[in-house]
Amino acid sequence: MLDACVLYPVGVRDLLLSIAERGVYMPYWTDQILGEMERNVTKDGRASSEAVAAMRELMNAAFPAATIKGYESLIPSMTNDQKDRHVLAAAVRGNIGLIVTNNTRDFPATACEPYDIEVQTADELLSYALDHDPPAVIGAVWSMSKKRTDPHRSPRELLTALSPTLPTFSAEAIPLLNSITPDSDP
Repeated sequence: MLDACVLYPVGVRDLLLSIAERGVYMPYWTDQILGEMERNVTKDGRASSEAVAAMRELMNAAFPAATIKGYESLIPSMTNDQKDRHVLAAAVRGNIGLIVTNNTRDFPATACEPYDIEVQTADELLSYALDHDPPAVIGAVWSMSKKRTDPHRSPRELLTALSPTLPTFSAEAIPLLNSITPDSDP
């Protein structure tokens, strides 16, 4: 279950979705999570509401099984931070064992363990994905680099730019750029 805070930064979102496209993991979200991401991206002027709505449509088209529904009745019974109870409720409804968020304090173990749900940051998930399938993850980085045109960023520049947000992942991925050759897009 991807929380809105990991979908908000464009580089992190692109990397998470690029790796998911390669079958390393299955992303999940709700309309409420995507709405929160959409509001925050447009609020700070990163993109127009039309552009974010189009991106949201592309995300849903690329991952048609990602949207969890029917979790609303569970929200009142969740004991984590009130503003993020909808995320935990959706993970419970969808039988999803992992919530990816940078607000880990909003999901204490006492709230998640009864449902056998683990909580990780985006950095932790991406590091795990890199350990699990280095060619797919590094391939996604190369693919993202090819798509970046304004400004163009090499894979190393892309990972360096992401390093403040994804320090462990970036430190582990940069040395692999020379040993894993880029592949074709999935």
